[in-house]
Amino acid sequence: MPRPRDIPVIDTLIGFRDTHQMDVASLRTEWKTHPAEYMFKVIPDEIGQGDDRLASIAETLAQMDEHNVRVGVIHMSDDRAEEALRRHADRFVAIRPVDPNKGMDAVRLIQREYDAGLLRGVSFFPSGQNPPVPINDKKAYPIYAKCIELDLPIFINVGVPGPRVPMMPQWVGHLDEVAYDLPELKVVMRHGAEPEEDLAVKLLLKWPNLYYSTSAFAPKYWPEAIIKFANSRGADKVLYGGYFPMGLELSRIFAEMDAVPFKDEVWGKFLYDNAAKLLKLPARG
Repeated sequence: MPRPRDIPVIDTLIGFRDTHQMDVASLRTEWKTHPAEYMFKVIPDEIGQGDDRLASIAETLAQMDEHNVRVGVIHMSDDRAEEALRRHADRFVAIRPVDPNKGMDAVRLIQREYDAGLLRGVSFFPSGQNPPVPINDKKAYPIYAKCIELDLPIFINVGVPGPRVPMMPQWVGHLDEVAYDLPELKVVMRHGAEPEEDLAVKLLLKWPNLYYSTSAFAPKYWPEAIIKFANSRGADKVLYGGYFPMGLELSRIFAEMDAVPFKDEVWGKFLYDNAAKLLKLPARG
């Protein structure tokens, strides 16, 4: 049935106009509008001229209100993040993108921002580092250990990356080693896991603390294997992630979502409950 309109949403990947310019500035790849522009027929426009911080935050909030998105997960690497958290603490939570190449400096940054009350999680783009860092590289293990210590989930990009950077650092199979070594680590797969979605499902079944988000893909491209998994044994393991404004408008995402054949009992977990549990947010009221 179509998505129930009365269920609030936690969007585990949202931002402000021009966010992609900030998060991937170090990638060694050529692009004009978006680092994975060849993948999208239409890329959202910029909000306007100049650095209007409050206007970009307000625009995202307006989009969230229109589609019943109660909470948006933003990146601390965006220089508007702290302003958004300060002004709208009930609408935004933040995660910290990390670069394992920075060693203990990355670990200390997580601790510092956690102590300041800014963090609900961490994110890691293995192929996007310079040099790339595979998911199972031991340089990432101090970050994983810190996430376990602070009970923070880590969102990790898996599958073929959009930007033209090496693929193998984020092969989904690397998660098997990490989950074996660090079974307490809560990992949310990001950005599809393609072309090995079936392997992703096998790992989701195998390891209790592995999860999957639908980030960066329009609903009509969500993998059939993931939808079947959510409708069977994986209702507690799959959570919604968008890609506004980096590549998809919320209007498109939520329009296409009505055609996704989730069972009635899956929608609430997918849209809100699973993310709320991982990010320690209030239960649906």
